[in-house]
Amino acid sequence: MKHLILSSSLLLLLASCAQKKEAEPIENYHLQGDTLVLPALSKLNDLLQLDTAAEAPFQMEITSVGKVKAIPNFYAAVASPFSGRLLRVFIKLGMKVSPGTPLFELASPDFIELQQRFFSTKAQLKKAGLDLKRQTDLFRNEVSSVKDLEEVKQVYDLILSEYKNLVEGLKVYHVSADQLKIGQSLVIRSPINGEVIQNDLVTGDYLNTESGAQVKIAELSRVYVAAQVKEKDIRFVHMGEEVTLEVTAYPGRKIKGKVGHIAQILDEESRSIQVLIECENPGAALKPEMYAKISFKGKPVNALFVPEQAVLQQNDSSFVFLQTEKGHFVRKTVETGGQHRGKQMITKGLNVGDVLVAAGAFYLLEAK
Repeated sequence: MKHLILSSSLLLLLASCAQKKEAEPIENYHLQGDTLVLPALSKLNDLLQLDTAAEAPFQMEITSVGKVKAIPNFYAAVASPFSGRLLRVFIKLGMKVSPGTPLFELASPDFIELQQRFFSTKAQLKKAGLDLKRQTDLFRNEVSSVKDLEEVKQVYDLILSEYKNLVEGLKVYHVSADQLKIGQSLVIRSPINGEVIQNDLVTGDYLNTESGAQVKIAELSRVYVAAQVKEKDIRFVHMGEEVTLEVTAYPGRKIKGKVGHIAQILDEESRSIQVLIECENPGAALKPEMYAKISFKGKPVNALFVPEQAVLQQNDSSFVFLQTEKGHFVRKTVETGGQHRGKQMITKGLNVGDVLVAAGAFYLLEAK
């Protein structure tokens, strides 16, 4: 009896070993054209997490850095138009000025030479006027020819044109031709309303036309903040949109502005585009050259999102693994937008409700 039981146990053991020998290895995946198929018993099934592409409210936010600048129309850099000795300085830093306010007085040989040319031209014009009057009278009395009259008239017109140009030139320097005197000094005046923000003038110094600007005036009740926006983000920035910015000088203070200008030229080195934000500046709190952190916010929209980990990169393209049916996956190229709270915006390539691999997609990439 003992022999019979022992023989039965031996047979069962041998049969079990035979079954193990004959069992085939489990297949983890196989390809059907472009589709990657995972059998029900594939170990890869336990390594993948699936999710669904879904719509959610989204407001694009782009951050950038920039510098405060005076608005060009409200800014003037004043240099000496002639070389000469500085006789008097009428201004000081922080002084408020308006158009025509005296800034400094200059004794200039070049300006005296201009005066001499003006008075010489004025005398020539007077003589040419008398010549024209006399020639006209002779022509009316049939004493001279048309040709003689036209020659005198041509000379008069040329001198008159030069005289007018000199008068207009003097107006540029705020000098009245009727009040001009030989040897007088030149008073340089402010061209705009504003405040003196730079004054490098020292009485007695000799200035020349290559000295650059000695006085800078700015109206800072409004300023620009020049921001640099990356090429890939510029499509989210629009004229007139409200912008929020902060400066280091005023921690926690939110300053509002509006997009006033978007440059038409891309900076090749930084691959960015300059955007000018116009800001009201009460009390001139924002100073030129201050650094600012700028936040651009787009209009709220409904957008399609998937988990960030679902999107893979290869070369210059983005893609996901889309489930076409249970256990069947295809590689799908997508176009992406911004990121928000661990989600990636998809602008093209997927639809609401599409099921895709949210985590573990790199296992499929290795399988492919």
